[in-house]
Amino acid sequence: MIFETVREYLTAEPFLPFVVRASIGIGHPVLAPDLAVVMKTTVFIAQPRSDKSATVSYLHITAIKDPCDSRTTTRPARPRAGGPRPEPAR
Repeated sequence: MIFETVREYLTAEPFLPFVVRASIGIGHPVLAPDLAVVMKTTVFIAQPRSDKSATVSYLHITAIKDPCDSRTTTRPARPRAGGPRPEPAR
């Protein structure tokens, strides 16, 4: 599950910064393990030396990217309701 993956990134030794990508396309960098809190249904991410923070639901996490070694974890795509979309007319 996605919360287990986030927890693995936070407890990795040595810690490597990573980015939590949300379904709306915004990436939230996690620069230190004490700047993120894994909760029951969300992850809270704070930005250092500012009042900015983000609370992202696990349902909206589409990828976890490690910029140091290009390791990416993505959520499998859900099948679309009603089947595949038809090709647009040209």
